[in-house]
Amino acid sequence: MTDSAIAVQQTARPHGFPTAEDFAFVESAIPDPAVGTALVENLYWSVDPYHREMMDDVPGGFTLHTPLEGRTLGRVVASRTPDLAEGEIVFHRQGWRTHCVVRPEEIRELPRFDGVPLTAYLSVLGGTGLTAYVGLTRIARLREGEDLFVCAAAGGVGTATGRFARLLGAGRLVGSAGSAAKVDHLTREVGYDAAFDYHDGPVAQLLAKAAPDGIDVFVDNVGGEHLAAAVGALREFGRIVRVGTISRYNTPDAPPPHVNYSDVVEKSLRMEGFLVSNYRDLQDELYDFAVPHLQSGRLALDQTVVDGFESIVDAFLGMLHGRNTGKIIVRDRARA
Repeated sequence: MTDSAIAVQQTARPHGFPTAEDFAFVESAIPDPAVGTALVENLYWSVDPYHREMMDDVPGGFTLHTPLEGRTLGRVVASRTPDLAEGEIVFHRQGWRTHCVVRPEEIRELPRFDGVPLTAYLSVLGGTGLTAYVGLTRIARLREGEDLFVCAAAGGVGTATGRFARLLGAGRLVGSAGSAAKVDHLTREVGYDAAFDYHDGPVAQLLAKAAPDGIDVFVDNVGGEHLAAAVGALREFGRIVRVGTISRYNTPDAPPPHVNYSDVVEKSLRMEGFLVSNYRDLQDELYDFAVPHLQSGRLALDQTVVDGFESIVDAFLGMLHGRNTGKIIVRDRARA
């Protein structure tokens, strides 16, 4: 174990894309656990799109000059509670720091499945996978044979959504992404039938070409032009699953696109958003669904792994600029 603890703090509210100057790495002594708590040395960190939204001055957002939160896996290295054994690997949300003190109720013990790597608990078995699973099974209520469009399809939620939808018996899968390489990954590796680079033209035209017969479900990670295009492409009784609005996080002053709300009425469309935190009771159901497919090889992990806690800010900024494919995870350099 190292001699000091390091935490990342947010030091300024960005307008538009954040920069490295909006963060600071702060060193301190490794804390001692009090009675009823345990010291965790973190091993893997998740950086996620929702972190950008929390950087703004919004209810529940990050507080300046305090360690940031995030999904993290760590090892208990000192314990003063019988509920947390030293050496145990746990999931918690005190991320963006090398060490933290946790209470038993603040962690989730991880079941260990043969052949399943730890990083899966931050991707398809973690909040990313749970978001995709809830979106498909509870919000869209996807039925076998239905056609699906996913934007930001090469990101963590997008790749998980595509792979889960294929396992659930979806029909035609169409995705959008931000580069030719990502489009190729979607169609060659993830299982999408068609994909397009949204930089290549108006999204409505690109979607019409990729899904000429329309779609039944749209999983929306982006909003903006993608949402407007999907409303036009959805068939009668189509569903829109609102996961995020990445297009607005860093360009809040951009004019909103024109959405034909008459289509929502005339085609009896349903649009519903959700917070995955309200569906944590489905975690075991996700394990039951995904783990056998991981073990059989039918479900693969789409991950970009970055080595070294000192790279966590760069990894986060790179994700916001689309430099990752699949879920981006930061790994302790000693485990590289």
